[in-house]
Amino acid sequence: MICLSRNGLSWLTRALVTDKPNTKPKLDARPKPSRALFRRAAEPQVITVDAGGEICAVRVRRLRNARRYTLRIHPALREAVLSMPARGSLAEAKAFADRHGEWIVERLEKLPDALPFADGSRVSLRGDVHRIQHRAAARGTVWTERLESGERILCVAGDAAHTTRRVRDFLKREARRDLDVAVRRYTDQLGVTFKRIGIRDQSSRWGSCNSDGVLSFSWRLILAPPYVLDYLAAHEVAHLVEMNHSQAFWDIVDRICPDMERAKVWLATHGNELHRYGAQD
Repeated sequence: MICLSRNGLSWLTRALVTDKPNTKPKLDARPKPSRALFRRAAEPQVITVDAGGEICAVRVRRLRNARRYTLRIHPALREAVLSMPARGSLAEAKAFADRHGEWIVERLEKLPDALPFADGSRVSLRGDVHRIQHRAAARGTVWTERLESGERILCVAGDAAHTTRRVRDFLKREARRDLDVAVRRYTDQLGVTFKRIGIRDQSSRWGSCNSDGVLSFSWRLILAPPYVLDYLAAHEVAHLVEMNHSQAFWDIVDRICPDMERAKVWLATHGNELHRYGAQD
């Protein structure tokens, strides 16, 4: 799978120095007991790290393909996540997190303040700031209006308890619509086809393309200026021609997307701010 990772675009989601676990195989000629005897006891999904008196929670994930211990900051969930090998030691994971406690605290403190999808809050849509306005008596779901003053409004009908979900669903629909248009435009230019488009909420990448022609994108791209979304669409469509990041690949992206460099600069500068909005799926 080819992914456009935010690693290199932003230090907030960049993996920390990693450690390999001590998992050397041992020879044993004795008969193997039943698997039931080796079932791992329930272990905590969250560990705590004391960094100079500052206590931080770190979420632990065992990954089948992981070969080392890795720490990263999840900007949407606003937490530290430690990935470890499936057979890794929880004690080693805890020691690894403890060694980098100050790094965790520093990165968490530098995260921008969260902005909920609630009445009166402001959210970016295609790069323009909109104020969310709940209209309980109105019919419909979510739509935009422009006041005489020039202020942009994102109107949300229905029960106030559903405001967050309705806004998020609206943004996903808008993202899918814009991405579908952009992807089809670029596939027509390059004479290639794709299988389908997936819309997700990912913390470590903006888009991806696999060998089956499935393109996946973060719905949060609809929050950015249109030329940023267009660049990501061009980037992933170009992978349908070049499944790599060779010079030939970048030449394709540059040819079909004149705003490539401008979009890359915007992502490097403002990309992490997109995770301020709303709740993680």
